[in-house]
Amino acid sequence: MTRPIISVEKLSKRYVLAGEKQGIKSFTLSSAIADRLAALRGRLAGGGPSSRPTEFWALRDVDMEVERGKVVGLIGRNGAGKSTMLKVMSRIVEPTSGSVRLRGRVASLLEVGTGFHVELSGRENIFLNGAILGMKRAEIRRKFDEIVAFAEVGPFLDTPVKRYSSGMFVRLAFSVAAHLEPDILIVDEVLAVGDYSFQKKCLGKMRDVASGDGRTVLFVSHNMGALGQLCDEGVWLDRGQVAVRGPIDQVLRAYMKNDSEGAASAAQFEIDPAKAHQFLKVELLHEDGSRASDFAGDEPIRVRMEYLVQREVLGCHPQFLVHNTEGLRVILSDVREVNHHLVDDLVPGRYVFEAVIPPDILAANSYTLSVRTGALATGQMDHREDCCEFTINYLNTTISAKGSVLNLPLPWSLDRLANVPAEAAPA
Repeated sequence: MTRPIISVEKLSKRYVLAGEKQGIKSFTLSSAIADRLAALRGRLAGGGPSSRPTEFWALRDVDMEVERGKVVGLIGRNGAGKSTMLKVMSRIVEPTSGSVRLRGRVASLLEVGTGFHVELSGRENIFLNGAILGMKRAEIRRKFDEIVAFAEVGPFLDTPVKRYSSGMFVRLAFSVAAHLEPDILIVDEVLAVGDYSFQKKCLGKMRDVASGDGRTVLFVSHNMGALGQLCDEGVWLDRGQVAVRGPIDQVLRAYMKNDSEGAASAAQFEIDPAKAHQFLKVELLHEDGSRASDFAGDEPIRVRMEYLVQREVLGCHPQFLVHNTEGLRVILSDVREVNHHLVDDLVPGRYVFEAVIPPDILAANSYTLSVRTGALATGQMDHREDCCEFTINYLNTTISAKGSVLNLPLPWSLDRLANVPAEAAPA
């Protein structure tokens, strides 16, 4: 039985937050002595207990194994411990306890410019970074042209990288890390710096690295679609511990259904006595009723609206609107589409309206949801613009790169024209 290329056993990392109300103090010998004397004076004077440093566990007893040739995605909220995990694996940060064993050469791309010297040119940094990764000069020369072509920085190769844009910087850094044939490639969210075409190019390169050469990739990203397309397995970190581990599709769906604290997925409003009809609460829900701001493309989205009627108004009709990131309206749904008389003459009270956005309708993108209510006689009565946000992701498919507003498959057909001579075919 082959040994895993990465073995993580009981890995923990603790940070000591020695902060005060006005901020975090820098540590010096004089400040440490002063703090000790102040604490001693306080105890002699009969004062209360002195303040003690606060501990923060970025990682706590993490166990994980990664087989050679696997692409593993690390997901979790900001502060969940993902970057700390990668820094420990890259030997940048020492663990408090536990161990990490890496069986092979490692290339890490954790920040823009990792392993680069800003005063050196792009050409010099390729050789410097390759040497840091343990490559021989002959290996670097052999891959040099491929690195430059992929990074698209040829005209600026002999320019100091401090004059590069952030996009040029990250293109060159990723190109070096991906082309110098490491056994393990560690990539953080740094790819978010590049433009769309470059991100797509990088994902393709990482896929080639893993599938073609049998190398291992650890990938941290908040892009659910990219993770679903690229990764075989997923690890969901929550507050420094492994919450779920398994096939990437299962891990992503579990993570997206655990957004009950996400502020973007719900909005609540105070009662306004001046409004005859108004919204009290708007929520975006999974099919099972859990609140969320991330949805898989093949699942329905429930739009739940709590509604208050304080005075009767004839023909009052709630509706919701969905806009994409460019501000283009892609959905307008009105309660009258189902039953024109459903809300006529609603007596005062609280109501719940619910609508469902069907699966496989919206393309992969981020969206905002607005709600409004109007009446035939008085016009608009309540309008809550962009009160919720949500994202559509298509997992394990290439449809996320479709680039359209809607994801509506259209019927196509193909007929072969029989007995048509080649010379009769149109030019």
